[in-house]
Amino acid sequence: MLSPEEMSALYLSAKVASFATLFCLPFAITLAWFLARYEFRLKFIVEAFLQLPMVLPPVVLGYLLLVLFGNNGWVGKYLHQMGIQLAFNWKGAVLASMIVAFPLMVQPIRLSFQLMNQQLEQIAGSLGASPSQIFLSINLPLALPGILIGSILCFSRSLGEFGATITFVGNIPDETRTIPIAIYSYLQQPDGDVMAMRLVTLSLILAFSALIVNYFILQKYQKKLTG
Repeated sequence: MLSPEEMSALYLSAKVASFATLFCLPFAITLAWFLARYEFRLKFIVEAFLQLPMVLPPVVLGYLLLVLFGNNGWVGKYLHQMGIQLAFNWKGAVLASMIVAFPLMVQPIRLSFQLMNQQLEQIAGSLGASPSQIFLSINLPLALPGILIGSILCFSRSLGEFGATITFVGNIPDETRTIPIAIYSYLQQPDGDVMAMRLVTLSLILAFSALIVNYFILQKYQKKLTG
């Protein structure tokens, strides 16, 4: 059985990961479509910025978020005047998770768009369908496997986010202490090994489950392509 502190960390992690996934989804679909269907001169710069969170140290991302969205940051000071606080708040944990996990969501969706048979779109267009109708009735349904995989990867990565989150929002019980931060906190306590191990085990189960679900979605999608 998990203690109230551990349950709080689990609930907060699930909340942060869920909001991060939902907020990332429309932007990820839009960018994935744009990168899959259009060629332009500076495309490599857009792709480099997309992959940047994957190679930057997470602490650097957290520091940049503080500079931009802290209460005295370039953007954060204006948000703070409107009553919106991101630093040292669970909403800031959502923002940090979004930035770190966004590339993982975009890539499977982009691949789904690239593998589509564009003749279906041409046929629908010749029958009078508008671009928005084609996108909603053909592109999105065909991209659903990539969208599901990207969402699972985003959710899983958000559950495990640590470096950028602790730098930007700190380690506040019941507010920003997610599972990884709780594990870190328990490891600093003389008697925290048992609680840390329970959360480590839970993290392994969640991560392994996400990979298994990903595997079955890929298998089902590959059968459709080859069948």
